[in-house]
Amino acid sequence: MSELAIARVDQELWEIPSSARSDMRVPARVFADPELLAAIEQDRSLEQLVNVATLPGIVEAALAMPDIHQGYGFPVGGVAATEAPDGVVSPGGVGYDINCGVRLLALPLDDAELGERREALVNEISRRVPVGAGGKGSRRGLVGAKLERVLEEGPRALYEELGIGSEQELHLTESQGRLDGARPGSVSPRARERGAGQLGTLGSGNHFLELQRVDGVYEPEAARAFGLRQGQVALLIHSGSRGLGHQVCTDFVKRMDAALSRHGIELPDRQLSCAPLDSPEGADYLGAMAAAANFAWANRAAIAHRAREAIAQVLGPDAARDTHQVYDVAHNVAKLERHHGRQLCVHRKGATRAFPPGHLDLPAEYRGVGQPAFIPGSMGTASFVLAGRPGAMERSFGTTCHGAGRRLSRTAVRKQVEGAELRRRLEGQGIVVRAPSARGLAEEAPEAYKDVGRVVEVVERAGLAARVVRLRPIGVLKG
Repeated sequence: MSELAIARVDQELWEIPSSARSDMRVPARVFADPELLAAIEQDRSLEQLVNVATLPGIVEAALAMPDIHQGYGFPVGGVAATEAPDGVVSPGGVGYDINCGVRLLALPLDDAELGERREALVNEISRRVPVGAGGKGSRRGLVGAKLERVLEEGPRALYEELGIGSEQELHLTESQGRLDGARPGSVSPRARERGAGQLGTLGSGNHFLELQRVDGVYEPEAARAFGLRQGQVALLIHSGSRGLGHQVCTDFVKRMDAALSRHGIELPDRQLSCAPLDSPEGADYLGAMAAAANFAWANRAAIAHRAREAIAQVLGPDAARDTHQVYDVAHNVAKLERHHGRQLCVHRKGATRAFPPGHLDLPAEYRGVGQPAFIPGSMGTASFVLAGRPGAMERSFGTTCHGAGRRLSRTAVRKQVEGAELRRRLEGQGIVVRAPSARGLAEEAPEAYKDVGRVVEVVERAGLAARVVRLRPIGVLKG
């Protein structure tokens, strides 16, 4: 439990001043309401946020979204921007699952039209999308030169090599599914080995594919722009860079840790290992991270392709053809962006980019309403589609939350919830559940998470993002 003194700045913002510890360079700030803050104070996430405030080159503040919880080095839900030449990049500020993110597809039918075919659709998706920690799913031959192209170009490589996806889907992906500056040569042979066969696989842990229905519309204009309507069926895909991204993080935490003294960097926690942006370690990490991020976007594109194949099998080719991608967003990445007249490296770990209306980095069709941001809740509750607002640029480097945020560890929730009982409970609510293990299902029980409704209300009141639609689960495939 945190013993740090934290003061309320306004209705939705709390601050630990930079005077709280002699090594802090900037304040540590948290977006939350009193109830969420009380939950946040139960783990070490605030201490971790204060540690982030000590990083060389950090500007303005170390920030946390209301879904913050304890992570590796940085808290999950943390945001930190550093400025060259003194600023650093930290693998812990991105996380092990580089570009873990969310892609939303909207089907051309309502829940009532789907009817009794719902279970068949979930079953077919579960047959086509491999799950689990070591799942293999790549199409034959997607190794060697083709893997190199995926690392360099992301999902465009799949589109041009294999016909997976479309130009429109690339257009409706954050950064068009490709971070500039990727250095495939900085990705180790071990990382390549771990990821080569995993494109098109969901993974394990909190990764999922969820069949949903729109059960609430808050901003009709934005909903129309996103192609969403009341009652519509949607498909939310949550996955990342799999073993490849995990190994990239592992490799560079070790490499940067060994170089700290050479760069004259002292840290309160070695899990914050970092390197100057313009150092060999920093430049190589940014290049390897970009390659892993491109791999993750390609992975979600391949999963979406397999989901469309399932839609075609169960609902017919017309339904598959008319299923459209709303957007694809990353929530574990570091990106070079301009904010407040400065070029910054913005670390978003368990946090989503949320640019406001008018921002030129958004697709033209969304510039009038703001960037879509997808906020998954938990099985049996709700998820939300948000749109970025000007307050995000003013207060959080263009960032909002990424989910409900864990309240209980996996070990703790297994002591409270039994997987088979949870499955029965969810199915009693009309939710079709497919999961490879009862243990893994229990670890992701709704009891493990904060109230996603409260989380999105906080970011909305803070002016970071606005609710557009609410989504309720009708089918779940867990990793």
